Amino acid sequence: MAANGKNSRRKKKRHIKKGPVLIAVILLLCGIGWLTYLYHEQIINKAKDIPNSFSYPTDYEEYVIRYSTKYKCDPVLVFSVIKVESGFNKDAVSSVGARGLMQLMEDAYDWIKYRLDDQRDNTYDDMFDPELNIQYGTYYLSYLMEKYDGSVELTAAAYHCGMNLVDSWIENGTVDPDNFKVSDIPDENDQTSNYVRKIRRAYDNYKDILSSHGDITENS
Repeated sequence: MAANGKNSRRKKKRHIKKGPVLIAVILLLCGIGWLTYLYHEQIINKAKDIPNSFSYPTDYEEYVIRYSTKYKCDPVLVFSVIKVESGFNKDAVSSVGARGLMQLMEDAYDWIKYRLDDQRDNTYDDMFDPELNIQYGTYYLSYLMEKYDGSVELTAAAYHCGMNLVDSWIENGTVDPDNFKVSDIPDENDQTSNYVRKIRRAYDNYKDILSSHGDITENS
């Protein structure tokens, strides 16, 4: 009888120890689940307050801000170009071989590397690296914006079809740089016309989305 009493007390003790632990584990899991739910609800609700926030993402913001500041470029334009060019796919390759987030061609890469006097051992293959691609693409945009007196449309046109062609339009009077109209772009360059319209649309949307994001738009 004494042995049975001890066994009974031992079993009871074990039961008492397991009960609070089990309850604590359940409460902990419930708490984690609730916090996770609240977190996702907060993210979703915050996104709902920003028009087109899912359609117009701001991935790689750290690099965009860093190099927009360094090269005095409009970060809203950089986001717009990434959106239109690659849809934020760092591994994107176009039908003509342009690479990375900002879809730089090899001749543009070589020109930018020379202009920057970049002595690093990077090659065109490194255009799939987000930071390097954004650095080079942002520098190129800053150069074009300065060349075309801050015109988003002329900058976009030159980014798409090259400075030489845009300069020829200006020189022969096809387009007026002081009163540029997309409709003035020659019909044979309709792909560039469509590209400029896409950049303008993305630019306007990003401008609205980021208008309350001071650390981004203060550079624009």
